Amino acid sequence: MSQERLIEIETGILSQNDAHAARNRARLAELGAYAVNLVSSPGSGKTTLLCATIRAMQAAPDAGPVAVIEGDQQTTNDADRIRATGAPAVQVNTGKGCHLDGHMVGHAMEHLGLAPDSTLFIENVGNLVCPAAFDLGEDAKVAILSVTEGEDKPLKYPDMFTASRLALLNKTDLAPHCDVDLDLYEANLRRVNPVIEVIRVSARTGEGLDRWIAWLRSEAAAKRIRMAAE
Repeated sequence: MSQERLIEIETGILSQNDAHAARNRARLAELGAYAVNLVSSPGSGKTTLLCATIRAMQAAPDAGPVAVIEGDQQTTNDADRIRATGAPAVQVNTGKGCHLDGHMVGHAMEHLGLAPDSTLFIENVGNLVCPAAFDLGEDAKVAILSVTEGEDKPLKYPDMFTASRLALLNKTDLAPHCDVDLDLYEANLRRVNPVIEVIRVSARTGEGLDRWIAWLRSEAAAKRIRMAAE
């Protein structure tokens, strides 16, 4: 297949995806919901951190509705873990696909019955390449990076970290045992994305969860203000 034909096919796929993402974004706006696309490599601790986040949000006195769309190639394991927190979750199995797309997320939203003013977490398939290019209609991509992955991970996969608004540097409780430089992690993140925000977190100790949840609330509130002004 010629390079021109490959470009034509890729452009067509992304164009169709963007149309689905736009419909998702409009639906989220109607509901006043705030959606986060959680992206990472496999084993970063996304689901464990998400469960800890949901429990912390539920414990807050002014907790709002939380819902989750789970993306994996196979199994319902992660959705089952999310449902154990009491939050509703829809599992999307992509089969041989390596990422969620706008159509999958829109279909999942129909089954989820998203409540007004919800926080919607979209846990993408573990992959630091393809999800960077696919808009799901989310308000922000949030990259989760484990301290066990190596300080040069942002330099190896710059597109994902460039596309992300926030990076959660996860499993900080393991840092003393892994001979890692957390400051170098942050420096490399900002080499590829000078404006990215970074929060150091640990689901095991609770470090950083308050800052992470405060970020979510601040971003959701800012979205509501923008919508009210339109």
